[in-house]
Amino acid sequence: MLREKMTVFGKKLIRRRMVDLSSDDTHFARCLSTLDLVSLGVGSTLGAGVYVLAGEVAKEMAGPSIVLSFLVAALSSVLAGLCYAEFGARVPKAGSAYLYSYVTVGEIWAFIAGWNLILSYVIGTASVARAWSATFDNIIGNHISTFFVTNIPMHVPGVLAEHPDFFALILILLLTVLLSFGVSESALVNKIFTAVNLLVLGFVVIAGFIKGDIKNWQLSEESHGNLSLPDTPDDKKKAFGSGGFFPFGLEGMLTGAATCFYAFVGFDCIATTGEEARNPQRSIPIGIIVSLLICFVAYFGVSASLTLMVPYFLLNKSSPLPEAFKAVGWEPARYAVAVGSLCALSTSLLGSMFPMPRVIHAMAEDGLLFKFLSRIHSGRKTPLIATFVSGFFAAVFALFLDLKDLVDLMSIGTLLAYSLVAVCVLILRYQPRQPNSPKAVEMLELNGNEEERVIMNPAITAASAQHKETVSLATLFNPPGDTPTVLSGRIVYVCVAVIAALITVICVVLTLNMDALKDASVGSVVLLVLLLVALLIFTIIIWRQPQSNARLNFKVPFLPLVPILSTFINILLMVQLDKGTWARFAVCMVVGFVIYFAYGIWNSVEGKNAETARATAEKPLHHPGQDLSPGAAAV
Repeated sequence: MLREKMTVFGKKLIRRRMVDLSSDDTHFARCLSTLDLVSLGVGSTLGAGVYVLAGEVAKEMAGPSIVLSFLVAALSSVLAGLCYAEFGARVPKAGSAYLYSYVTVGEIWAFIAGWNLILSYVIGTASVARAWSATFDNIIGNHISTFFVTNIPMHVPGVLAEHPDFFALILILLLTVLLSFGVSESALVNKIFTAVNLLVLGFVVIAGFIKGDIKNWQLSEESHGNLSLPDTPDDKKKAFGSGGFFPFGLEGMLTGAATCFYAFVGFDCIATTGEEARNPQRSIPIGIIVSLLICFVAYFGVSASLTLMVPYFLLNKSSPLPEAFKAVGWEPARYAVAVGSLCALSTSLLGSMFPMPRVIHAMAEDGLLFKFLSRIHSGRKTPLIATFVSGFFAAVFALFLDLKDLVDLMSIGTLLAYSLVAVCVLILRYQPRQPNSPKAVEMLELNGNEEERVIMNPAITAASAQHKETVSLATLFNPPGDTPTVLSGRIVYVCVAVIAALITVICVVLTLNMDALKDASVGSVVLLVLLLVALLIFTIIIWRQPQSNARLNFKVPFLPLVPILSTFINILLMVQLDKGTWARFAVCMVVGFVIYFAYGIWNSVEGKNAETARATAEKPLHHPGQDLSPGAAAV
């Protein structure tokens, strides 16, 4: 009895969403063009970090080789971007990583992805609003912060900020009202700010190449001789490296790439526009790839011009571009940089706030969050209640909290979403296509419930439903057919789960035993080799399985390598985060699980649909008038 209850409960956790792709009907207004999506992705990704991050990474980590750091980071981000692009072409619905996880790996993983996305967007919105406020305050001489610190001090280290930031509060509330007016108005404002930001960055790049000197990429240790140096050679090497293009070596360049990776975070907001884009299956893949390309060119150009204008060891970490222009005699250019910074922060803020209510709406519509959050305004065609609720929480966070310790939580949420999307792409590509589907949409047949398969598609005969495939060494490495079957789909599903576990263990070993690996410790090296061999074997098994030949507007190339490599990079970056961040992540997840197990699991729309299907299964399969048309395509 207990075993049966546990089995039923376990099935609830891994039930998957069936998505009807036979209709383009949506509650939202389909008004976004491909240009709107590119602008949204660029605005969200190309934030104020471009004005600060390059100086910090160049001075402390990479030197002139920061241009290669951005190249490596861009390539790593493109791996995740490709996976998002395929899902955008496959499932043109709102929800981003939450929906993609729901249709592939089950409800509990979808809730984890969605909950983390919401946390990331709320914290991101609050932190960007505070950065906007601080930047504006700095331009006018810090009068705002001085007034509030003097009159309303409330500093509690690690919890409350030094003073309430009413400017950030007002900023978030204004953008919340803008987003509630309609998506087309928000997209227009975003395009204007993004255009100004790109114009300023173009000016910075051109000016940098005009005033730059290639000798700043060829500095020797003697170049530091005129500076006030540390007393010992070791301190000097730590502060300035060894000169040249790689002053801190290849390791410094790669360390810089890990930091620069976060500069490309934000493009995933495009994936939440599936029900607002005019042609989502075409626009979403193009929007993601083009926006990442534009962002790479901008980061590459700014970092190159910066290190050409000023020797890397003389860069100002907190204000690199204004100080660089001052050094070359173009001090008035600091005003252009200030305008660009505010525009970049504005688009980044809009990029954080735009997807937040859409993920909340998708989860509420599926019953995993409170149902009232799914209401759409009939006139504006926007998720009005979700927009105001999420804006309220982000505004409260920005008003009171010290967000420095919470910002790393954004990294966990984003990287987890990237990993889940990569895993989902890998699983879905190897699943059997639904027979007789008019749009050749693939169906995820992982449950193995033959009765449900017959109900969903009556073309499957009783004889074919009774046919059982068996697992053998031959089916693992040399499957008989060139089209996916239920068995090959299950093999891939199991292999992907094992690969995810192996990658996690490998990343932990690399992080904790790096010194032992550098010293060629036999035990650590043997363990790592065994793990890598096991990873290779399961990768080969997936590679040998037949892929679906369903036609999509975009497909990830080089399967299964691209999703596996993307997952490895994401998990490796997650493992690098400190214990405090993981502790805060655990607390947030406990709050999320309380909501899910107290409300979501019992009100899940998919669960209610499953009960209805179970009741239907007890009746004869064919009834006059029963709608068993293949048009209700399931992913």
